[in-house]
Amino acid sequence: MRIQRILATTAALTCLAALSACKGGGQAAPPGEPAPSGSSASSASSGAAGDAATEGPLVRAQQYLREWAGCENLSSKADDPRMPRGDFPKAGQWSVTEIGVCSTTAEKSDIVIAVPKDTKAFQEGYKQYVMDRLKGGDAGYGHESRVLIGKGFVAFPTTATTAMKLVRSDLRVLVCNPGGQVPEGYKREKPLVEGCGLTDFVSAEDGSGSPNFETPQNPSGEEKLGQPKNGSLGLPRAGSIAELRKLVGNSLDCPKNFSTDPEAVAIESIDYQPVIKGNALEWGVTGRALCGQPAGERRAHDLSWLDTVGDMKKLQTKAKAAQQADLKDDGKLKATGSLLLVGENIAVETNSPSSRFGLYQLQFLYLNCMPGFSAPSGYRLEKSQVEGCVLTNYEPDHPLD
Repeated sequence: MRIQRILATTAALTCLAALSACKGGGQAAPPGEPAPSGSSASSASSGAAGDAATEGPLVRAQQYLREWAGCENLSSKADDPRMPRGDFPKAGQWSVTEIGVCSTTAEKSDIVIAVPKDTKAFQEGYKQYVMDRLKGGDAGYGHESRVLIGKGFVAFPTTATTAMKLVRSDLRVLVCNPGGQVPEGYKREKPLVEGCGLTDFVSAEDGSGSPNFETPQNPSGEEKLGQPKNGSLGLPRAGSIAELRKLVGNSLDCPKNFSTDPEAVAIESIDYQPVIKGNALEWGVTGRALCGQPAGERRAHDLSWLDTVGDMKKLQTKAKAAQQADLKDDGKLKATGSLLLVGENIAVETNSPSSRFGLYQLQFLYLNCMPGFSAPSGYRLEKSQVEGCVLTNYEPDHPLD
């Protein structure tokens, strides 16, 4: 979920602080705000040839950016159509000595690079620019900042998707709008100027930025087919790992391949990763077993984990944090990571959609902490024991038939 706010009327905006692409009506998208689709990255292949420089601060910045989002066809030519055309960044402004631009590959977007001689002077200049925009009536300016501070350079990605990739590095978003908020779970670091902040939270009004996990996602209470007004429609329970193994039956590879040996239970593979990491007791789990083949003629396969749970709230709280950490990179869960399906006092971790289908028939429900998630009528959607998550049998990628 994104942080909601009221932006000033966009029709009044000029092409100040513009990057290469323009919004509808001929207005340019300024650095610090997302560019529209179909930006000028494609122009790189049709006209702007990269400079032949092989060293220097721009090249070093390019090498760094390549590790995280790609940065191809680097150019410092003033006539490169990808160069910014607005108020900033400009050479000679805010101690900036060089300006360059490169293009990503996956997003087909651009990244402008500014090299300031004095990083503090740059941050002071940007802060003053934001203050001037606020005084001019543009109350929302800077909320969706695309000004990313690095070591020796500043990057201006044109899309939130690229910005999210870059903040996985040491680059941080410079936010100088006093109303800018950083949700829990994201970094809050001090810049070189008072009144601003550095963060790895990327805000975007269209929802393409970093997820905001502070907004609870529990059901709103509206009546939906298949949803209880209060409590639960019922969840399975078991008194022991042995009972749980019998309960899941043939939904998992438990009848033939089953172990409670701690060394076997700790096994995971690149294709099968559990939800619970480390000491299971710290997750509120009292007993754990492994179903599947941990080794043999081929590498580990068909792995799933069974859990008896002494503290379900603790398990869901830890699982929520793990899910958020996974989502934070690109807004998606790892395909090889298991989902946590819970009962009253038991849980199952599996990344097999077919196994989960069988478990849903046994009334297990999946702990889903995705921002904005909702389930269609006919699917179960119940409150979890932690804010910001729901229990459901609906998976958008694998709907029940």
